Amino acid sequence: MSYRTTLAEVLARAVAPCAELTGAEGRFPRGAVTAFGATGLLGLTVATEFGGAGLGLPEAAEVVARTACVCPATATVLQAHYTAVAVIEAYGSPWVRGEIAAGRHLGSLALAEDDTGGYGEEAQLLTPRCTAVRSGGVVALRARKRQVVAAGEADSYLWSSRPLGARDGLSLWGVPAHAPDLFVPARPDAVGPSGSATSTVLADPVLVPADAMLGEDGGGLDIVLRTVLPWLLELRAAAGEEGLRLAAADVVRRPAGSLAPS
Repeated sequence: MSYRTTLAEVLARAVAPCAELTGAEGRFPRGAVTAFGATGLLGLTVATEFGGAGLGLPEAAEVVARTACVCPATATVLQAHYTAVAVIEAYGSPWVRGEIAAGRHLGSLALAEDDTGGYGEEAQLLTPRCTAVRSGGVVALRARKRQVVAAGEADSYLWSSRPLGARDGLSLWGVPAHAPDLFVPARPDAVGPSGSATSTVLADPVLVPADAMLGEDGGGLDIVLRTVLPWLLELRAAAGEEGLRLAAADVVRRPAGSLAPS
């Protein structure tokens, strides 16, 4: 069965029935995410050797675009997940990649921060204030990450910090959601589609093993520029373009002289 057929079934069976409730009450679309995992769509871009479909950004963009037509919250969760997985595929452990392929692991992004001193999202992603201090085999990360999609719902976060020892750049980490002292406020931020569980995540500090680093110390800047931003921007554009296309098609279908919503 092709991923397009699988996606159509999941959208009809698991996403559409709950989409209105997700938007109206702000409930995280857990049932939709579970269905995406059970059918292999969360592992769409994981290599086949780990059980994934081995597909890439164009296919992920199509999944996000078609999902956005049905449930914007679920599409937003998928944008963050597929972007995080692109980094995990290159630098993550085989075990995590296998868990994603099996549909048991939802990833997200914890990159933007308050008071970064930069203007615009790109500057915020490239200039983390998060500190990283190593003691033996443990690293303490201290930061306030904002606009984290699926906060408190994801299984891990792609997290950025200042380098441990390198003079320039930034470092990336895979922070498990169950890590001690990782705090998510009960009320989500008033940003992002309703139901996307977009919120602030606090680490004061959170402790992770030193081998949770993804890539080299200070090498995260190149990863953000070459992988994170291209994936994130492409997936967002896919969702937005599909919404505009449907809106335009709706206008064409309306009777002449009518501008009222159908």
